[in-house]
Amino acid sequence: MNWLSRFVSGTRPELPAAAAAKIAQWQEGERGDHAHPHFETRYVVVNTEATGLNLDKDRLLAVAAIAIEGRSLKPSNALYRPLDDDPADGLADLLEFAGHAPWVVFNASFNRKLLERVFEARCDFEPDVTWMDLQWLMPALFPEFHTGQVRLVDWMESFGVETFQRHHALGDAYAIAQLLMAALGRAHDTGAINARSLVEIERSRRWNHRTV
Repeated sequence: MNWLSRFVSGTRPELPAAAAAKIAQWQEGERGDHAHPHFETRYVVVNTEATGLNLDKDRLLAVAAIAIEGRSLKPSNALYRPLDDDPADGLADLLEFAGHAPWVVFNASFNRKLLERVFEARCDFEPDVTWMDLQWLMPALFPEFHTGQVRLVDWMESFGVETFQRHHALGDAYAIAQLLMAALGRAHDTGAINARSLVEIERSRRWNHRTV
């Protein structure tokens, strides 16, 4: 039985003191309205590493995050945390690093759901953040490359993006962050000047996909 199953099936143990303090500070933090221009907004790419892609049986191994600030990407502005027998410290570190910036993922149907499930199981809440999914945003902003939902590797090939290690939480986060930089540039040029605009683009695309 892995640690997630143990927390779900049994009594949830108290959080370590340091993790509890970081989580409390995050929960008390100020939420932004995401109306500022991209160059004034901090975006955080969040990515996971799991044993597989089955939400029903695979488990989370590590979390990673890379921040983009002032439309500038610095690989050193990053976080990587393997999750051991108790993921509380790693989850708390992710909250501390990411804060209430928009959380950008690729394939939210897996990464977001997996993270929310682990947060709920161990910390008894799901982070209330603004999520943005590049798997939906990229084809909306760059239809000349792909018009539908394609894999991360397809977008990497389209933009000539490389990273130091594929299928690694931080390695893929670095690739996603490079794609986000391209997305922010295209979005600004087309009048989608802030995170709120990107959320609306994603929401509209999801809606149109349902009604087709």
